[in-house]
Amino acid sequence: MEIATDIISEIAEKDCQPQECMAALLPVRDALEILSGRWKLPILIALDGSPKRFKEISKIINGITDKMLSKELKDLEINKLVTRTVYDTFPPTVEYSRTEHSKSLKNVIMALKDWGTLHRKEIIGK
Repeated sequence: MEIATDIISEIAEKDCQPQECMAALLPVRDALEILSGRWKLPILIALDGSPKRFKEISKIINGITDKMLSKELKDLEINKLVTRTVYDTFPPTVEYSRTEHSKSLKNVIMALKDWGTLHRKEIIGK
């Protein structure tokens, strides 16, 4: 339990009482919730570089259904990680792109990759 208390105190940036410490973890929980799931990171990676139409994203990400892609894009849009642009054409053209805010995830994703590599070595020795 001492390790957990040390981590929480470090996150809170001060020694804190249990209630304060749990409140300090809210941003971590928010981040995990926003990035959780099978498809969010692959969608963000698919959108890296240039805006894409729905079907382009669907072709890049193997195994995702149109319904799930639509749901995840809406969720990423709500969280200001993706923008949806509708062009005044016939039929309407819709493109999705990453926001500047989403680019702030680079270090987070790299840290998760590093930890995931370390964890894989610990668990399966590869």
